[in-house]
Amino acid sequence: MSIPPDIDNAVDELADLFHLLGDPTRLRIVLACLAQPTAVGDIAGALNLSSSLVSHHLRLLRAARIVKAERQGKQVFYAAADAHISGLLSNMFEHIAEPILETTTGLDA
Repeated sequence: MSIPPDIDNAVDELADLFHLLGDPTRLRIVLACLAQPTAVGDIAGALNLSSSLVSHHLRLLRAARIVKAERQGKQVFYAAADAHISGLLSNMFEHIAEPILETTTGLDA
C-alpha cells in the first residue's frame, strides 16, 4: 500500500467516502449500480424508494466519485465509478463473511 504525500487530506477524503457508504440506503444504491448501468427509476423500484430520494443520494455519491452517470437519450444511467469501488465493496463483503477467529494478541482492552 502506498501512502499519499498529503496524508491528512487523503485521510479526510477517505473518511468522507466511508461516511457516505456508511448509510445503508446509499450503500444499497451503489450495490444496485454494480452489475450494470442502472436508471434512477429502476434503482428506486428495486429498493422500494422514491425516485427523488434515490436522485438525492446519487448526487452525493457522484460528487464523491463513487458512481458515475451516463446520459442515454432522456434517461441517466448510473454505475460504479471504477473497479476500485466494486473491489472495495467486494473485499468488505468477503471480510464480514469470514469467521471470527479468537486470537490472543496481548493487547487486552
